[in-house]
Order: sequence, then C-alpha cells, then structure tokens
Amino acid sequence: MTNRVYVLDDPSLFMPLVFWPTTPTGSVSPLIEKVSDHKDFKKLLRTRTNVLVLYTKSATSGDSKLKLLSDVAQVVKGQGTIAWVNCGDSEGRKLCKKVKSMVAFLKDPTGAPLWEENPEAKDVFHVESEKDFRKLLKREERPILMMFYAPWCGVCKRMQPIFQQAATETRGTFVLAGMNVHPAEFDGLKQEYNVKGYPTFCYFEKGKFLHHYENYGATAKDIADWMKNPQPPQPKAPEVPWSETDSPVFHLTDESFDGFLEEHPSALVMFYAPWCGHCKKMKPEYDEAAEYLNKDPNSPGVLAAVDTTIHKAVGERFKISGFPTVKYFEKGVEKFTLPHLRSKEKIIEFLQNPQAPPPPEQSWEERPSSVSHLGMEDFREALKKKKHALVMFYAPWCPHCKNAVPHFTTAADLFKEDRKIAYAAVDCTKGQNHELCKQESVEGYPTFNYYNYGKFAEKYNGDRVVSDTLCRGYMQP
Repeated sequence: MTNRVYVLDDPSLFMPLVFWPTTPTGSVSPLIEKVSDHKDFKKLLRTRTNVLVLYTKSATSGDSKLKLLSDVAQVVKGQGTIAWVNCGDSEGRKLCKKVKSMVAFLKDPTGAPLWEENPEAKDVFHVESEKDFRKLLKREERPILMMFYAPWCGVCKRMQPIFQQAATETRGTFVLAGMNVHPAEFDGLKQEYNVKGYPTFCYFEKGKFLHHYENYGATAKDIADWMKNPQPPQPKAPEVPWSETDSPVFHLTDESFDGFLEEHPSALVMFYAPWCGHCKKMKPEYDEAAEYLNKDPNSPGVLAAVDTTIHKAVGERFKISGFPTVKYFEKGVEKFTLPHLRSKEKIIEFLQNPQAPPPPEQSWEERPSSVSHLGMEDFREALKKKKHALVMFYAPWCPHCKNAVPHFTTAADLFKEDRKIAYAAVDCTKGQNHELCKQESVEGYPTFNYYNYGKFAEKYNGDRVVSDTLCRGYMQP
C-alpha cells in the first residue's frame, strides 16, 4: 500500500507547501483527527492512505482552514484522512519541530541542520517563542547570555560553534541560550532589546537585561571568561573624519569648491561618504597618490575630495548618486567621470595623460526589462500590492550580481503578465538606498529577499539561475 502524505502548514511557521482557498464554511468536523502524540502520528501514517496534515501555530490560528477542511473531510471520507497538529501545545510542538526540519532540508538539502537539532549544540538552551523566552527569564536564577540570531546570517553561523562550545564549558554555572528572532512576530522583542543586526548578544541576571556583549571575534574561552566578570561594552572611539587627518588630499567644502578649481586647472575630485566601504578601501591609494601629486611643484594635476554627506550642495550639483565617484575637472569645468580609477598607479597615470574613459556600460536600470527598479522612496508602496515579490539587493560593481542579472531578468520576463508577481531590484549604492538595504538586513551582494504583500517572508539562498528560482515555488499563483 502506497502512503501519500500532504502537509498544509501555518504560513507564519513554515514555508507553505500547499495553498488552499481561505473561505470558511461550516464548523470543525469530528472527521478531522487531532494528533499530538508521535506514536499515534506514525500509526496514522502507517494505516491510512492519502493523509493531509494541517499544522497550526495555536489552537485558534487555523480556524478558517479547519472550517474549510471540515467540508473537505466529509467529501473525502473513506478515500483520505485529514489530521491536525496544534504546534502550540507541548506534545504537538515536538511533531512541528520535525516538520520544520523537513522543510529546512527540502529548501536546502546540502545545508547545515537547524541549530537546535545539532547534537553539538545540546548545551545551548534553544528558545522558540516569546512566551518561552519570558518564562526562561522568570524562572532561571543563573546568569543568561542570549544570542538573538537569524538562520541565514553568516556571522551567526560562524559564531554558533564557538557559542555552543562556551555553553558546554560553562554548563551548570551559566545559561547560554539561542533564539531565532528574524520572523516578523518578534519585531517587538527586537525593539525591546535593541536588536538591529545579527547576532545580538544580551546578558541577563535574575530576569533583568543588563548589557550587550559585542565581541564578535571571540573564542569560546573569551565568552566563558566574560561570563565570570561581565562588563558593559566600552564606548567606541569616534572615527576621525578623513579631512581632519594628516591626509595630503585637498578636502573641499561647498564654499571652497569653485575657488579651488579656479586655482588648479587640472584636478581629480573624489566624492565620498564616510560610511562607504569602497571609499574606505580607496582612501589609502588616493592618499598615496596625493603624496606624490599634491606636493610636487611640477605635478600634472592635484587630488581633492568632498564628503557629500556634509557638503550636500556640491553633491546635488554634480548628481552624485553612488560612492566613491571620481570626476576630472579642467579649468573649472567637469570633463570626465572615471569609475575605473581606484589605485595609486592608475590615478597618477591618468593625470599624466588625461584621456576620456571608455564609454560606460549601460546600467541594469537603464536597460529595458521586466524587473522593477525600486528605491527608498517607492519600495514599501510598490511591494505591498504584490502577493509574491522577489527582490535582489545589489551593487553595480559586484561580480556575483552581474552574473545573476541575466537569470533574474529572464525569470522576471516569464511572469511579466501576472500583476500579483514582481521581480524587483535595489541598487544599494544609490542615494538613500544604502539606508533601505541596512533596514532590510542586507549584509552582502547580491541578497535576495522574498516578500508577501510587502512583508518580508524569507531569504532566498538557492542557485542564482532561472530554473532554481522557478522550481522553488515562490512565484506560483
């Protein structure tokens, strides 16, 4: 006898495997079998054919589906069985964990197991709900170090083995706990404990939060030692602005910009933002080139820089939308934008013989396609109208992003007639999009997020090819 099992789950718990209409009719039928014991569940699967299982987060969260399935149960009586597992009670929760593991495996067969199922993490106290979290704080007398994390977070994955080793070394004296707080249901908890990124470590004594632990390069011994003498994080010394260092670069302002260009007929100007990682990477090269060019009386040109987060008028005047942007000025007039100048050698070589750069490659946003290019100003409004939206957060210079663009564009073209579906892209280097990408937990490029009517549902971590995007079922109506 072939046994078929279908899973219908609460979308707030797992990735939906089957979609059903939501119009409720009738009342809950006694034909729906409520199962909580693992042995009873296995027996049900052994003795029945065509089993449909509904998993709900609580006794009431599945009311509409239970009413609908009551009618279905009457129709399929003798041909199939409908079962219900309430993940809100203690017994049902065990069954739900198993399904959660199955879904995680189906989504990424080669990926690591869920942290709570890793036998090496047995000494970490795994918290699944806010109720369990509050209960832990209330009853636990020992100090607690709580790791708030997201399953997709690279830093979290790197720190988990270290954290679990520290949990083993301090077992019985301290409690080291972990909790996945990425789902939207934990937004209030994240706000309460100032969780703005992953992982965030919070230290508690007798149920009271005292301070954060911020050593993200810690070893297990570092964590164990800190738990013996917990101290609040030391305030970080503010970063010295580039213009206030002994940089040989000429640092310009809105007021000094035009006068400087009148005095220097050949000048390269780097428009930058202090937070920009690529600007920070370029600064030493630019400084070294300036050491040679700005101090030589026979120099073919000079190097200057403008922080456009402070001197906004100049940035707006030259339509600076990404960082760093390097422009060449001749006798006060803008001649070229030079995206390829990043090294000391290239910068010096250019000023010795200023030439027009090769024609710039047409940007993704400028090329016609079915991808919606969004920004800080229209991101929320555009996504809340779409049942399914896959968003690619990218940087134009990123090689992996460039490789993904044709596949993403082709997938968007396949669904261009469906108004419920959107493939969208956000250039994180452009204007205020940097802040938007930060809000959406973008830590690297490209990052793919799946949204349902504007609400974040999950990160996409599969292959960046058309077939994989479609097969994963995100965009099925």
